[in-house]
Amino acid sequence: MITLTRNPDNPILKPNPENAWEADGAFNGCVVKKDSEYHMVYRALSRPQNHQGITMKVSSIGYAESQDGQNFNSHKLLFGPTEDWEIFGCEDPRITLYEGNYYICYTALSVYPFAAYGIKLGLAKTRDFQTFEKHPVTTFNSKAMALFPEKVQGKMAALLTVHTDLPPAKIALALFDRIEDIWAPYFWEDWYENINEHTIPLLRDIRDQVELGAPPIKTQDGWLVIYSYIKNYVSSDKKFGIEAVLLDKDNPRKVLGRTMEPLLSPVADYELQGEVSNIVFPSGGLIENDMLSVYYGAADTVTCLAICSVSELLQSIRPENKTFNINYDKSDGKLVRFEGNPIISSVLELDWQAAGTFNPGAVLNAGKVYILYRAQSRDGTSTLGLATSSDGLHIDENLDYPVYVPREDFEKRPHVSGNSGCEDPRLTQIGDRYYVVYTAYNGVSSPRVAMASISVDDFLKRRWNWDTPKLISLSGVDDKDACVVEGKKPNTYLWFHRLGDSIWLEITDHLSFNENEFLAGSVLVYPRSDKWDNVKLGIAGPPFETKEGWVLFYHGVSQPGSIYKVGALLLDLYKPTKVLARTDYPIFEPEMKYELEGQVPNVVFPCGQVVISDIIYAYYGGGDKVVGVATVPLEGLLNKLLGRK
Repeated sequence: MITLTRNPDNPILKPNPENAWEADGAFNGCVVKKDSEYHMVYRALSRPQNHQGITMKVSSIGYAESQDGQNFNSHKLLFGPTEDWEIFGCEDPRITLYEGNYYICYTALSVYPFAAYGIKLGLAKTRDFQTFEKHPVTTFNSKAMALFPEKVQGKMAALLTVHTDLPPAKIALALFDRIEDIWAPYFWEDWYENINEHTIPLLRDIRDQVELGAPPIKTQDGWLVIYSYIKNYVSSDKKFGIEAVLLDKDNPRKVLGRTMEPLLSPVADYELQGEVSNIVFPSGGLIENDMLSVYYGAADTVTCLAICSVSELLQSIRPENKTFNINYDKSDGKLVRFEGNPIISSVLELDWQAAGTFNPGAVLNAGKVYILYRAQSRDGTSTLGLATSSDGLHIDENLDYPVYVPREDFEKRPHVSGNSGCEDPRLTQIGDRYYVVYTAYNGVSSPRVAMASISVDDFLKRRWNWDTPKLISLSGVDDKDACVVEGKKPNTYLWFHRLGDSIWLEITDHLSFNENEFLAGSVLVYPRSDKWDNVKLGIAGPPFETKEGWVLFYHGVSQPGSIYKVGALLLDLYKPTKVLARTDYPIFEPEMKYELEGQVPNVVFPCGQVVISDIIYAYYGGGDKVVGVATVPLEGLLNKLLGRK
């Protein structure tokens, strides 16, 4: 594992007690090089003084220069808090040289005692470090902003950290048509309203915190960003570390690779003791030849330097070009999990899916797989998200907003805690519409089956004009795991659902339900006390047609252990109440860590599948946390069901 090597002369910048404005701190330095000169801006912390009638330490922006990037001298006060929107301090500057101007982004404190609503961003523009044009920037809680040194997608660009004081924080991308947009309130109001469209996914645990470190550095492989990753941020046992991420050159929201462990953690005495102990905080970075220099604040007191090889760092975080081979030789008609699983995991910065992304339905259209998955927010609300795949295995796109949300009282909870929403979708096409049948739960009443539909054209064009959802199962009865498909006989529709511990089937001649009409039918299959599916059953994905009959995957719960496993049924095409075959042993069961652990352990839970070139791709939830895919040749599965060799 690659790490940063500390400069033996650390700290390279210390507070000067002779300067009252930096007597207690000179840290979080950021450096830009022009010609042969290195310019550093840093956070200077004064000794306690009377400021605005309050005795406090005041942060200002200091400046130092160097000929080698290591030995900095000529400390001077660059600017301090002079405007109402920054009157209680200017902190943590990041400097970028862009088209002949130096842009210094910094944290502006407008209230004391410090509070999230008064912690925002400011910007100072200068050509000569003598005169400055200052602007308030963001209209919401934010810190740690830096401009890119060149245009991205033909626009000025910046990275910034949103909600630093209202965790979880998120690092996000902003693109500006005009320089004036950087400090235009209307720009930021619109940008903030659509924050999920700008977020870069970096959090690994909801208890952690991220914050931008150095301004983005361009490499041949993409934009290298050094940032702060703080583990256990919401506890008293915070662990500060410096990490790196490689972003796509043209689309910096796309993560190409990243470190998964710190490049540097607090170890040296000057990192362990100071104004705030046990802190290493990256604030600047430069690449010269093959050497990356990372400037960082130590213990909120001094500025330090650490280095590593750029090529070695990029090699360590550059994604591997893995080829996943699927071997069916020993599958014996069983599903074989994709080695690249999980294919969908929560983006923790997106609140609506922070708790889990799982239990996906799926449809195939024009060679592309559309995966409609259940997403659960931190507060337990389930919505539906959408991802696509052109090969059935790798995700091409995963939308950053839910495409289906709770709209009716029967799927909205009346209180603030507990689970609720739209769960476990099964998606099918009938005519020119997609029908989603799902579990609706308001956190109070028994779960019920609900249905909504949308035109295929609207779905593909992302016009989310779903019709009004309707409950189609009885009140007061726990009913879920449902779907509808068009039957082989004219004007017939097959409705599968779970009542009690069994799978039921009802056949109707319509898709609409009157006000007092609900799913019923009769039991299709029961649990088997002497087999693996001995507790309860429910369908997996909707049944699909084959030359031998309808194939229906189902989940069965096994005791001991309450383990969710998968089996298969073969039903007569024209008389689907007739079971032609049933697997005596599971064709898929939890084995991997992401299936054995999660919100609900020991779970594989498919809700959809597609058939591509005679291969079945089954999409499933693992541990009520992630989405995986498993495959099996259609002929192999039929042979297993029919006992053929």
